[in-house]
Amino acid sequence: MNSTIETLMNHRSVRKFKEIPLSTDQINTIVQAAQMASTSSFIQAYTIIGVTDPEKKKKLAELAGGQDYVAESGHFFIFCADLYRHSLIGKWEDADIDDSIQSTEKFMVTVIDAALAAQNAAIAAESLGLGICYIGGIRNNLEEVNKVIEAPEYVVPLFGLTVGHPDQQTDIKPRMPVSMVYQENAYQHNPEAVKEDIKAYDEQISAYYEKRTNGLRNDGWSGQMAKMLQRKSRMYMKDFIKEKKLDLK
Repeated sequence: MNSTIETLMNHRSVRKFKEIPLSTDQINTIVQAAQMASTSSFIQAYTIIGVTDPEKKKKLAELAGGQDYVAESGHFFIFCADLYRHSLIGKWEDADIDDSIQSTEKFMVTVIDAALAAQNAAIAAESLGLGICYIGGIRNNLEEVNKVIEAPEYVVPLFGLTVGHPDQQTDIKPRMPVSMVYQENAYQHNPEAVKEDIKAYDEQISAYYEKRTNGLRNDGWSGQMAKMLQRKSRMYMKDFIKEKKLDLK
């Protein structure tokens, strides 16, 4: 197993950091690694906002649901879907691109591009001995997040990434077995087989939580998913995206 695979296999979310800011070299390395991710048709439809201002980090931590480690991390990155530059290119080149950049397809491209870049950034950070945690909580209130980072039209903040020097060592949370997520040639949709697979995985996750919490928690994966998906969350998202002139067609 090479060092790259070892880094990937040792991933865990870190939610407690030492009070050490990232160096300029570390930030630049992480961003440059992010830029080397694959990008659809070379469109590079994302922007990364690095938040260093303590008050802005504190505000974003509150908006993300009171996640203090957003403010306490060594650096906080926000990954944005971004077609603003492209909208300007259309004007400068006298090209009619509105229908294209206001399409669901191009919005999907921006999200995919940003996600690929973010995962490169995460792996780069972990390879440097740093810890990371993705922050989807910024989508709790994108209107306010938008104000904090002053994002223009065609730019949608998607998620944050806390990066810093770890001040905790957590266990690696077991993923589903390969047989559940990898299928060859066609999707295997046998409900009974899926049920058996999930039952076995529930037992594994239950044992993981029981050990991690000294018996205070022992719920399985399927129970978590049922509770989480019963709660409607961020139902304003479609309207927000439309206001950004994205995902209209």
